[in-house]
Amino acid sequence: MNEFVSPIKYINAPAQDVYAKLSDWNNLAQVAPLLPSDKVQDFQYDADSCSFQVNAMGVGKIALRIIDREPFKTIKISSEASPIAFTLWIQIKEKDAVSCYIKLTLRADIPFMLKAMVSKPLQEGMDKIAETLAHLPY
Repeated sequence: MNEFVSPIKYINAPAQDVYAKLSDWNNLAQVAPLLPSDKVQDFQYDADSCSFQVNAMGVGKIALRIIDREPFKTIKISSEASPIAFTLWIQIKEKDAVSCYIKLTLRADIPFMLKAMVSKPLQEGMDKIAETLAHLPY
């Protein structure tokens, strides 16, 4: 099992607001326009799941589902369709009444032969996702 951890990001919003937005994927409507349309297509979502087509590095279709929520603290996401099985945790830590921190942790079953090829892009992706989440309006 390989682990990729994002940098901890500060968010100038209460943990409750951040959790409310990130734990309901109907809110992805705000994120969809930020995705590169040449690389991500057929983006679909509901409160608990999302799927999309990735046209980069032969990735193909990705489907994700929220499998656990701990209010104001953690959102656990699992891959349902993906070239590599993975679990993603979004951790939210309250700093004070009006701000918090987030950190993303991805655990993936990467075959040994692919590890060298995909580790760097996965880490860069985690960093970019954390940065994007830190700048969303909450």
